Amino acid sequence: MLFKKIKPSTAILLSSIILVILLFYFLSGKILRKAGEFLIVDDVPVYSDAVVVLNTGVEYFPRLIEAAALYQKGLVDRVVINGNRKTDSLRDLESKGFEPCCNFCEDRLRVLSLFEVPRSRVICISAEDVYDTVSEAVFVGNKLVQKGYRRIIVATSKTHTRRASHIWKKHFKDRLEITAVSAKSDPFDPGSWWTSGRQVRWVMAEYGAWIYLWWKSIEGNPSLSSEIRP
Repeated sequence: MLFKKIKPSTAILLSSIILVILLFYFLSGKILRKAGEFLIVDDVPVYSDAVVVLNTGVEYFPRLIEAAALYQKGLVDRVVINGNRKTDSLRDLESKGFEPCCNFCEDRLRVLSLFEVPRSRVICISAEDVYDTVSEAVFVGNKLVQKGYRRIIVATSKTHTRRASHIWKKHFKDRLEITAVSAKSDPFDPGSWWTSGRQVRWVMAEYGAWIYLWWKSIEGNPSLSSEIRP
C-alpha cells in the first residue's frame, strides 16, 4: 500500500538516489584511488644543474633523502635547500634577544651527509618571507636563475608534485627546464589514503590549494602570486 501512494516522479527520484549510492559504494575505491593518483607527478629525472628540495608542505625528510639519491646517481651537481621562514612572532622574539642555536640548514646538512652528500655541494638559501609553494618558487627560482642555472629537478612530497610542477613550470616557462620527482620514501599511498587520517588531510589540503589557485587565476591574477598559507 505504501508504494502505491508514491508518485512516479518521486519513485524515479528515489531510484536514482539509490542507484547513485550503490554506484558510489562499488566504485568508491577506484574513484578515491584516482583522486590520490592524480596528485602525483613523477617525471623521469635527467641530468640537471641542481635538485631543489621544496620546503613548504608535509613530509620534508623524505624529500631530502630523494635529493641525496639523485646526487648519488650523478644526476645533479648540487642540492638546493631553503628555509628560515620568519613569522611576525619570531621577528618579535628576535627583537627581544632570541637567537637560534644553529644555522637553519644545519640539521638538513647533517641528514644529507648521512647519504654522502658533501656540504660543499649543498646550497642553502635563506627565504625568510616564503610561506607557500608560489612564494617559494618565485624566491628560490629567481635565485637559481641569477646563478645561471638552466635545468633543475624539483623534489617534493608525492601529493605536492603536480601542483608544484605546475607552479614552477608556469612561472619559469622560458627560463628553467624543470623536472618534478616525488620522494619515494614518502608514506602517502594513493591506493588507501582514505583509511589514514593524516593522509586524508594531505589530500583535502592539496585539492583545496588547487581550487584556490584556480580561483586566483580567474580573479585576474595569472602570476599566481598568492596562495593559501599552510
